[in-house]
Amino acid sequence: MRHITQDGLNLIKRFEGFSRTVYFCPAGYPTIGYGHVVKSHEDFSNGITEGQAEELLRQDAVIAERAVLRLISVPLTDGQFDALVSFAYNLGGGALQRSTLRRKINREEHAEVPEQFMRWVWAGGRKLKGLVRRRKAEAVLYVT
Repeated sequence: MRHITQDGLNLIKRFEGFSRTVYFCPAGYPTIGYGHVVKSHEDFSNGITEGQAEELLRQDAVIAERAVLRLISVPLTDGQFDALVSFAYNLGGGALQRSTLRRKINREEHAEVPEQFMRWVWAGGRKLKGLVRRRKAEAVLYVT
């Protein structure tokens, strides 16, 4: 199975940021580490280390990698793959599945892809500057 590169992981880490304790993300989900959504059976009452957060990131990235591999039917460069894994990590595979972004990629309309990333900058009904910056970074990674 194909995996995200270290550059891709670093992109996710940069935008998710590290939190050793649980917080609620802008969409309202309990979150810890580098954007790990806390599941009902998980207990992080004592917090986590950066090493534990990195392990959760890698585990969660596998879910995003599988979504990209399942939904994208054309060859991708490492940059394209990393950008899409970051997108799916942040928004979930369902967002990628129902997106015009996915349709453009699968039609190999790569020049139109950066514009499609920028449609995904909303959370909790608000346009977020952090998501604008993240989508721009993903778009740049996609075309490089």
